[in-house]
Amino acid sequence: MQTLTVTPGSKDSLQLREVPDPLPGEGPVLVESLAVGLCGTDREIVAGEYGQAPAGESFLVLGHENLGRVMDAPRGSGLSEGDLVVGIVRRPDPVPCAACARGEWDMCRNGQYTEHGIKGLHGFARDRWRADPDGLVRLDPGLADVGVLLEPTTIVAKAWEQIDRIGGRAFFDPKVAVVTGAGPVGLLAALLGVQRGLEVHVFDRVTDGPKPGLVRDLGAVYHTDTLTDSGVRADVMVECTGVGTVVLESMKCGATDAITCLTGVSRPGTKTPVDIGLVNRGAVLGNEVIFGSVNANRRHYAAAVTALEQADKGWLARLITRRVALADFAEAFTRRKDDVKVVLEMKGR
Repeated sequence: MQTLTVTPGSKDSLQLREVPDPLPGEGPVLVESLAVGLCGTDREIVAGEYGQAPAGESFLVLGHENLGRVMDAPRGSGLSEGDLVVGIVRRPDPVPCAACARGEWDMCRNGQYTEHGIKGLHGFARDRWRADPDGLVRLDPGLADVGVLLEPTTIVAKAWEQIDRIGGRAFFDPKVAVVTGAGPVGLLAALLGVQRGLEVHVFDRVTDGPKPGLVRDLGAVYHTDTLTDSGVRADVMVECTGVGTVVLESMKCGATDAITCLTGVSRPGTKTPVDIGLVNRGAVLGNEVIFGSVNANRRHYAAAVTALEQADKGWLARLITRRVALADFAEAFTRRKDDVKVVLEMKGR
């Protein structure tokens, strides 16, 4: 079968490769791959900056954002032929650590977890794949066109869950939320903020293309000025760019008792002058919380399914600005000005 692979650590090693069908030992549920979403992590892996092949193999099948359809499932698995499913990206470590043993593999304590298409497990950019039933999430057929957005939605579902939990430390009645970055994760973070009834402000640099309209149609406010210049003082900040200067600004511009969630992964080596005394003074005197969040467990997948089911499907569909056939994978990895989310079509529509 056809797969999209890289040699981890080798820059620009992306290629289509013929490999045997998945073996039954990989899981009793056989899934036909329908779509794979591309993100910054995939680009870092292609650039040779990240990625780990499965033990004993020289290549890694790419793709962690995914959507598939069940081809075969054993009786009693809770799944049937034709079900629309998404594979859970991170799997528990083999020890397992205390967190993984409780289903909180997103909080793995020993770092021995694996991740499809990223670390130690082949991804979903292949014609067919297998999984255990507990590694799959079933979707309503009504999400067939946008279900590939589930995995990035889990990231912000976890972020908002953690924000709510931290807010429970004391009185917390947020009214205003700021999201920095209008990429897919930022837009989905804004969606969940609007679904919570908050006044949402989204900050990005671009002035044209689909992003401003997507934000406005969500009922949020789009900004191209800086957070500092805008004067917006948010109770909740969700940082989705990883850009050092924006991260720092997010830490400094919250309201009293603000909670700042960092979801963007910054590139090391960039130096940004910081008055750490000023940042510390504001955080302490303002009772602020700044925390990082990554990945998701099954609870967050369930929350993300609910969020997508409640969202306007037409709006979600507009996030997918390009659908590219697997054979044209090089085109999919070529950035375009108006890209929001690019999706590889694994099977002809």
